[in-house]
Amino acid sequence: MIPTLIGITMLVFFIMALSPGSVTTMMRAETGDMRPEERQKVEQYLRERYGLDDPLIVQYGRWLNHVLPVGIKDEGEGFPASWKFGFKTPDLGESFMRRRSVLGLVAEALPVTLLLNLITIPIIYIVAITSGIYAAKHRGKLIDVGSGVSFIALYSLPTIWIGVMLLGFFASREYAQWFPTGGLHDVQADSMPFLPSFSDEGFERGWLLDAIWHLVLPIICLTYGGFAFLSKLMRASVLENLTADFARTAKAKGLSSNVVLFRHVLSNSVLPLITVAAGVLPGLLGGSLIVESIFSINGMGRLMLEAIKSKDQELVLSITFVSSFVGLLSVIIADVCYAIADPRVSYE
Repeated sequence: MIPTLIGITMLVFFIMALSPGSVTTMMRAETGDMRPEERQKVEQYLRERYGLDDPLIVQYGRWLNHVLPVGIKDEGEGFPASWKFGFKTPDLGESFMRRRSVLGLVAEALPVTLLLNLITIPIIYIVAITSGIYAAKHRGKLIDVGSGVSFIALYSLPTIWIGVMLLGFFASREYAQWFPTGGLHDVQADSMPFLPSFSDEGFERGWLLDAIWHLVLPIICLTYGGFAFLSKLMRASVLENLTADFARTAKAKGLSSNVVLFRHVLSNSVLPLITVAAGVLPGLLGGSLIVESIFSINGMGRLMLEAIKSKDQELVLSITFVSSFVGLLSVIIADVCYAIADPRVSYE
C-alpha cells in the first residue's frame, strides 16, 4: 500500500505543479480589490509560508513528511540537532484558499461520502445477486432476456445525464416536485423530531425521514450502474458453476435444484463479485464527485472539485491520499474475503 500511495500522490502533485496557473494566480483573482503592493505581500507570504519557490521534489517531500506517521520531526533545537527521525502526528496541512485545517475539512466531508457509499454498496449487491440468480434459473425465458436488455441499457446511461433528468422531472415544479433539489437535510431539519410523528399541525416527517427523502435521487444515481453490471456478472458466474462437475455430482446424488444452487453453486459464484468489489468502492468515491456536484451535497467529491478549480494543492493532495487509502484498503478486504468465501485460498 505504501509505495502505491506514494506513487499516486506524487503523480497528482506533479500534474498540478506543472499545469498552467498557480495558487498565487487564484489568490490574485480572489483579492482583486487589493492594491498591487498589498497583493504582492500576500503572494510573497504564501510563497514563504508553503515553500512554493522551492524545487518541486522538495515541496513534495515536505508534504509527504507531514502526512506520514513516521518521518523527520523538528524539535526546535536548531538544525541539524532539531531533526529527529521517528513517530509523529500526521498533519494534512492547511487549505490555501479556505485558510482552514485540511483535516477539519476532510473530517466534515468524508462521513457524508461514506454514508452515501455505505447505503449504496448493500443495495448494489443485494439487487445484483438476487437478479443474477433469478435470471440464471430462468435462462432464455422472458424475464432473463428482459432483465438483460434493461441492465445493459442502464449501464450505458451516464450518471451526469441521469442526475440532470431526475432533477428535471422529479424535483422540478414544472413536472413532479416529489423530491428536493439538493442537500442532505431541510433548512429546518435541526428543529424536527428524530422520528416521524403526528402533531396538531399534521404529519411531521422528522429528521430521519427527511434525510432519507433527500438521499433518494443521489442513491439512484450511484446504484443503477453498479447493480446493472454486477447482475450480468453474477448470472454468467452462476451459469458457469451450474455446469461444473461438483454441481452435476450434487444433482446425481438426488439433491434438489435449490439445494444445489444455494448450498454449492452460490459460494463459488460470488468469487468474481469479490474481485470486482475491490474496484466498486473507489469507483463510487469517484462517481460521488459528479453526484455530489449535481445534488449540492458537501462530500469529498464536491470538496475535491472545488479544490481542483482553486488549485488548492494541500487540499487536493490530502483528498487524493485519503481516497487512495480507502481504495487500497478495499483491495485488502477483498483479499480477506477470498479466503472466507473459498477455503482453498490461503495466504500462509
